[in-house]
Amino acid sequence: MSGGVITLARVTATARTPLPPAVLLDAGALTRCRRRLHLDHDPSAADVPRALPDPSLEQRRADAAAHREQLGARLAAALPGWVAAGGAAATAAAVAQGAPYVWGAVPPADEGRRGGAELLVRLAGGGYVPLLVVRHRITDPGAGAVTSPLFEPHPDRALPDDTRKIRSQPRDLMRLAHLHRLLRSAGWAPPDEARHAHLGGVVGLDADVVVWHDLRSGHWPGGRSTLAEYDLRFADRTAVAHAAVTGAPALAAPSRVNECRHCPWWPTCEAQLRLAGDVSLVVRGETAAALREVGVHTVERLAALDPSAEPPIPFPAQPYPDVVALARAWRRDLSVVRRVPRVPVLRADVEVDVDMESFGESGAYLWGALLTRPGGTLPGDEPEGYRAFATWDPVPTVDEARSFAEFWGWLSGVRAGAAASGRTFAAYCYNEQAENRWLLGSAQRFAGMPGIPPIAQVQEFIDDPCWVDLFAVVNEWFLCAHGKGLKRIAPAAGFAWRDAEASGENSMRWYRDAVGMDGAPPDAGQRERLLAYNADDVAATLAVRRWMTSPAIDEVPLAADL
Repeated sequence: MSGGVITLARVTATARTPLPPAVLLDAGALTRCRRRLHLDHDPSAADVPRALPDPSLEQRRADAAAHREQLGARLAAALPGWVAAGGAAATAAAVAQGAPYVWGAVPPADEGRRGGAELLVRLAGGGYVPLLVVRHRITDPGAGAVTSPLFEPHPDRALPDDTRKIRSQPRDLMRLAHLHRLLRSAGWAPPDEARHAHLGGVVGLDADVVVWHDLRSGHWPGGRSTLAEYDLRFADRTAVAHAAVTGAPALAAPSRVNECRHCPWWPTCEAQLRLAGDVSLVVRGETAAALREVGVHTVERLAALDPSAEPPIPFPAQPYPDVVALARAWRRDLSVVRRVPRVPVLRADVEVDVDMESFGESGAYLWGALLTRPGGTLPGDEPEGYRAFATWDPVPTVDEARSFAEFWGWLSGVRAGAAASGRTFAAYCYNEQAENRWLLGSAQRFAGMPGIPPIAQVQEFIDDPCWVDLFAVVNEWFLCAHGKGLKRIAPAAGFAWRDAEASGENSMRWYRDAVGMDGAPPDAGQRERLLAYNADDVAATLAVRRWMTSPAIDEVPLAADL
């Protein structure tokens, strides 16, 4: 009897209480921060502070849309039975007709999901598998990827590729799994037992092949398959969003992660984190979560720990005493502290600071170099100073080969000249990952063209101790409470960029104007702005190096003294 009364009361309450809006998640929710998802769905957050739109993010989205449009036009011209849908009704009609390829597909939203695929590919036995078009690299040189030719975008044509290995892109895998579930819910997926029923394809930036992923393969922690990982994440993110929509206790609290740098909600989260002195202001992600679990919720509490005692949790990324020192530095608003009294930095008679500018994944358009001679100048030496080796043809362009060859020839000449005169030589960059990638990538892409060095020669330079990554020096010998980027470290060395808007993100916009990428005439003023920005970048690395090897470094507090 009592059970019946309770049931009736619930029905009556439900009838009188407006239902909360339905939650429909797109695939992006599976890889975004959980707190961001909460704020995206929380009606009470409508008026809280947000960051201004990120111009670089908006530009990347526009570039990705253009990339998809261009590739779609190429495929449409080559594939019979192509149907451009562009909406839910047109997609349903194309699927009902058994179209072999459906572009711009929008499956019906269902079970809390919504989303679209660039392409649906029909299998021979019926049913569709999804294919994505993305504007990032999806493979690296190697072996193990399964690919089909671009103009044969079908899993029946897929074979192991001995020239490519998969580059990890969790967002692509989550989106493929999301679409797989949507297609299955709509009744558009192949039967489970069908060959290729659990495959999904991706075309990347190079747009030269289709890479096929088996969504049942165990790529995730604990050997979970992509589909199993997706289901866990989807259930979690759905619960987070439902709590936000209904006003229930939040299931996701603010915590600083890498995504915060470009999140529109960061001003709101940062204010809350600073008010609380949250430990994630010093240590991010899973480390911060682990510290909270053992009662270390704040920077103050972390700074009060004994660095010589047993650490409260494992710290795989850095020594425990350094973590405590970082917290103490943050509490005192010290951006940089030394780990050692004297910072070991390789110096040479002849030094070259190098900085490369690229436009996303498209190409490297500028190699800048600053030549200095701490050991003195000899008769016949070329003048010291900044040099730029650039192409102003929109990348990717074969003219990159010319500018790279000129840069490499000049750098090799300076290096050889130093050796011939009995002087030492060193070249410097800040975070060699980007420079090394484009050094090797340019040698590979333009192999055989005039002035392009063999890959082995480039690798020999990269492996030589004369090629110094100053970021690695900073990372090893300094603790940086507010970041280790050059824009953070150089001001501590007394350096300032001439352009108040200097940043990697802004340089992307300047470059578009400089080459006339959006249809306007090329802007010579923006070219000069990019050259000045690059010249300041190499001057900044020189300033940091001089600072680290000068008496001024003694003014930087030692971690042991905090």
